[in-house]
Amino acid sequence: MDEKTRTELEAAAFRGLIKHLQKRTDAQNIDIMNLAGFCRNCLAKWYMAAADERGVPMTYDDAREVVYGMPYGQWKDNHQMEASDAQKATFEETKPLHAKISGH
Repeated sequence: MDEKTRTELEAAAFRGLIKHLQKRTDAQNIDIMNLAGFCRNCLAKWYMAAADERGVPMTYDDAREVVYGMPYGQWKDNHQMEASDAQKATFEETKPLHAKISGH
């Protein structure tokens, strides 16, 4: 497979993941983080880092809006629930497995 095709397939897969996460507002970031070691905010940080590597100006808020499909504050107000003590404990226990991302 040539590089251009690989990049196009990867981009399509990323767009599919973002679309799915925008639809699944019931999937809380802390649950995704506890299970998979990354969340929507991690995706936004990777997106912003990729933009930075290419000299494309982008703020963290810009990147989160791409991932969430709306301003983060709006998503948080509409969809984010308070994390339970059990979720917070699992978060702390799984920290060594969390994605290594600049600013995280």
